[in-house]
Amino acid sequence: MTALVHDGAAVLGRHLQRIRHAPAILVMTQTMPVVFLLFFGYVFGSALAMPGTEYRAYLVPGLLVATAANGIMTGMFTAAQDAHRGVMDRFRTLPMSRAAVPLGQAAADLLTTALGLVPLLLVGFAMGWRVEGGALPAAGAFGLLLLFRFATTWVGILLGLASRSEEAAGQLGSATFMLPLLSNAYLPTDGMSGWLRTAVEWNPISAVATAVRHLFGNAPVPEGAAWPVAHPVAGAVCWSLLLVAVCAPAAVRSYASPKG
Repeated sequence: MTALVHDGAAVLGRHLQRIRHAPAILVMTQTMPVVFLLFFGYVFGSALAMPGTEYRAYLVPGLLVATAANGIMTGMFTAAQDAHRGVMDRFRTLPMSRAAVPLGQAAADLLTTALGLVPLLLVGFAMGWRVEGGALPAAGAFGLLLLFRFATTWVGILLGLASRSEEAAGQLGSATFMLPLLSNAYLPTDGMSGWLRTAVEWNPISAVATAVRHLFGNAPVPEGAAWPVAHPVAGAVCWSLLLVAVCAPAAVRSYASPKG
């Protein structure tokens, strides 16, 4: 365990230095939610009428969750880049814990995400969004956001290690942009047809978005929803832990036993 922590900290430092010297992907992934907030908030905000809820108050938590879900894209791209440029081959020659390399990447991503949420929150406050549920539930909402980001980063790392090239990882990572669109991150599910609503509500992003809105006090839990959305906090925790439990060991095995 001591070796894992020590080696993981070293890999964490390496990724933080990497972001410092090549911040383009971080800037892109952190500024896009702000652009979306301004676009959806001002272009559609006045046109969307939601009973009992102001649209911007609904939108900000959804965009926070969409940012957390971007861990798939950044995790995939970073892991694929290291794998196909020989960085991980060099790590494998060192006397270090095999779990430390993917764990260090996931920890670095989590730290930068925690800092990267600040601009989105500030813009949200400037647009009128407020935390209505108290300090303790709000802290729980931020905890869920970071837990979900940690989980989605492991999904991305696993997919990045399994990718055939950096280009393939980039294309697949870009496709994950669709996942929040197939959730309730931007729009409620009340008006959707039966089968579509069910599919959208079983999207993990929907459970996390509903939980964050509920904890922030921005929107009530919808009635008649699928179990993860009807019990959003439990659903968000279960989805996140399931993703970590499945993808983290698989990513470590993929790193330790590369194909080819």
